[in-house]
Formats: sequence, C-alpha cells, structure tokens
Amino acid sequence: EQRERERHGQRVAFRVQLSNPEIQPAKLALPDFLQAKVPLVTIRRPVPGSPDRVEPRYDHPEFQRAFRELNELLAAELDGDPLVEFADLMMYGFWGEGHTSDYPSPIPDPALAERTFVDMTERQIEAWRRVPLVVNTQPDISRTGNRAVLELAVRAGCWLRSDSVILDEPEQIEELAHRPPWLAVVMEDGYHRHYRTDTPRYRVDAAGVDVIEHTMLHALDVGANYWSLWTEAGNVARYREKRPAAFDALERRIGYRVRPSWVWQRKRAATDELVVALANDGAASVPGVLRVLAETRDGKPLAGGGLDAGHPFAGRLRLASFLLPPGLAGSEVRLRAELEVKGVRRPVRWACAQPLDAENALGGRLKNHDEPDWS
Repeated sequence: EQRERERHGQRVAFRVQLSNPEIQPAKLALPDFLQAKVPLVTIRRPVPGSPDRVEPRYDHPEFQRAFRELNELLAAELDGDPLVEFADLMMYGFWGEGHTSDYPSPIPDPALAERTFVDMTERQIEAWRRVPLVVNTQPDISRTGNRAVLELAVRAGCWLRSDSVILDEPEQIEELAHRPPWLAVVMEDGYHRHYRTDTPRYRVDAAGVDVIEHTMLHALDVGANYWSLWTEAGNVARYREKRPAAFDALERRIGYRVRPSWVWQRKRAATDELVVALANDGAASVPGVLRVLAETRDGKPLAGGGLDAGHPFAGRLRLASFLLPPGLAGSEVRLRAELEVKGVRRPVRWACAQPLDAENALGGRLKNHDEPDWS
C-alpha cells in the first residue's frame, strides 16, 4: 500500500474511531485485550424498540493507558510521513465524532466527561507535532465537552471538519464559515452519498439543481479545502455522467487556488525589485503560511519569504516584494511557492494557465531598463 501511494503520488488521511454503532454489541470496537480491563456500559436510546449500544468508560485508567500508547505508536510511525495529509482527532463516541447520537453518554458526570476528552485532546496535540489534526465541529449533544475540545483544538491550530449532518445544524455552518482563515476545512459529501437518482428522497428544485448537487455545493459555501466521499467510484462516475455541473464547480473552486496575478519590476536601492500580486481564486484561504521564492532558472535562491498565515484569503489579493541582488537585468527568474503547516513545507502548484516547470515554478525574464514590461 505504501509503495502504491508513493507510485501515484497520493497522500492519505485517517481517523481511529473510538467506537462504532454499526458493529455493536456483538463485535465491539474495543480491542479484545481491553474488554476484560475496561468497564463496558450499555446505553439505551429513549425510544421503544431501539437497539442497545455498548460504550467503554473512556475515563478508566486502562483505557487511557491504551489510548496514550496508541497515539505514541501511531505518531512514531506516521507523524513524519510526507504522504500523510492530516489525521482526524479521536473524539468521543460513535465513529469518534464527538457524540452518541440520542443515546446517553456512558460517563454519567458531564464535568468528568469534559475533563477526560480535553485531556485526550491535549495528548493528541502533543503527540502529533507535524501532521495536521482535524477536529469535528459536532455540537455537544452528548455533554462530553465538545465546545471545550473545539476551542482548545482551534487555538492549537487544528483544522476543522464536519460530517453529513451540516444541512441540519446552523451552529456548525457558523463555526466552519467563520473559522480563522488559516485553518482548513474537511467536508463530507452529505446524506445522498450513494449518488442515486431513483430514491424517494431524490428531487430537483425549480432551478434544475438536485438534492445531491445542493449538498456538494455547500462545501463551497463554507469554504472547504477537502471534500470527503463515502461511496464507490462507480456510483460517482455514473452520477457525474448524468449531472456534471456540481463536480465541475468543485474542481474549479474547492480549496485555495493561488497564482501570481500581476508582476511589476522597479528600481529600488540601486537594484531591481519584483512586486507580485498573488490572487486566490479558491473558495478557501491558504491553510497555513504561503512561502514564495524568487530563484534563478537553475534554482539558486534570490529572495523570498512567507506571507501572513491564511493569505491570500479566498477571493482576495496579497502583495509580496522581492528585492533582488544587483546585476540581474535581462536574466530569467522563476517564482516558486510552498505551503508551510506545522513547520512542514510542501510544494504548491500555481493555479494559472501559463506553463510551469517540473518544480511547479513560473518563469519569466527580467526586463532591461529600457524595456516596458516584465515578461
């Protein structure tokens, strides 16, 4: 699997689910070696005929010991792996998303539950020093401290994610849309994840937009950086063949799309200065620090530095200045970009129509002082 990812240049993200209601109670998500050590609590939904669910006492010392060991082992193997894009925060309850739906929490004291999951969040933030962590914006319906966890995670620079219930929860929409601009958002694909047009829930509105397209386009409404799919490739391909518009919109706008929009050359301090207006055509601001480098054609550094975190914001411009060494008039210069997150830098491909070189850099020639423009 590792070799295949490297061969295709694909990065991955993952989440460890602390429980899963779909495999309970016969096959608990809790590993066998812990089931005899950690108390298990049967929780009941207040609806007649609903199946019982079994959850561990997350606050138990044996669970906490295993949780600490799991994080240390995973981080030791994956925290420095350049193919790991991000890791979801391991949160309370079903699917590790911070809830047990309308079932009660197995921890009867909400204050104890909050302390437990704040401590677990701190432990994960401490363990994962290079890979970005992503926190679910799930409201605190299970009274386990989600608001405190979310505040702690955002202050520590964690990215945000939301699952398919965003259509029903204004609180999450507000949190995602008004996040600090340098934090990325991961959005799931919504209720209609099987991409079928033959179900009773399928409908098309007066403008010709169907319910599946609405959920897809909401990813752009909140300025998402990633769109997470829950279905098989064949289902998506068949649906896209019939209704390609929303896919085309996501491909054009999701995430950040940065390019040099204007490039000026002027004399300053007895040498040449480049001033570059960087435009962001994407729905999201830059999720970290954009570093822009001016280099010679063969990659020798001339000038460079980082913009303020998040810049250029979505749909906005930000200017950068490069004071070049003397004597470069008439020579070729290239502009290259990197994204820095948690001290890790990765190459950025300019979102422009002009051709780029093998390192995704945009080249041009400095004008001689009797020429009108930089080309």
